[in-house]
Amino acid sequence: MKEIVGNPLRLKSVNHISLICKSVNESVSFYEKVLGFISIVRPGSFDFEGAWLFGYGIGIHLLQAEDPENIPRKNEINPKDNHISFQCDESMDTVEKYLNDKKIGCKRAMVEENGIQVDQLFFHDPDGFMIEICNCDSLPVIPLAGEMG
Repeated sequence: MKEIVGNPLRLKSVNHISLICKSVNESVSFYEKVLGFISIVRPGSFDFEGAWLFGYGIGIHLLQAEDPENIPRKNEINPKDNHISFQCDESMDTVEKYLNDKKIGCKRAMVEENGIQVDQLFFHDPDGFMIEICNCDSLPVIPLAGEMG
């Protein structure tokens, strides 16, 4: 493979994230009804339960836990924990109201850099995986050094 400076593996985009679920059906419902993902065909050759969803250019692969009762679940919403972030053009007040109406606990945060304000909302999926909704694209992407891949 010919090395490409800054992108030696010729990466193009995020394809999917995989999440282990206590209940695939409950998680499918959450990702469809709360975040607007759609279920897509999953290869039938898998020998374990799961579901594939797609939206916003990425896939979410839900995998049924082998021992659902022993999945550690995080209850505290900690913005400094692992999470996936979705860019949103809606106001955070509207997003927060939407989540509150669905009885989904959330935590707001705000980052300000050089007069640019980024609003963030953090919440958990049914298995405790954290999700962020933000207007992060208002921050410029500035490489520390060299060229971006």
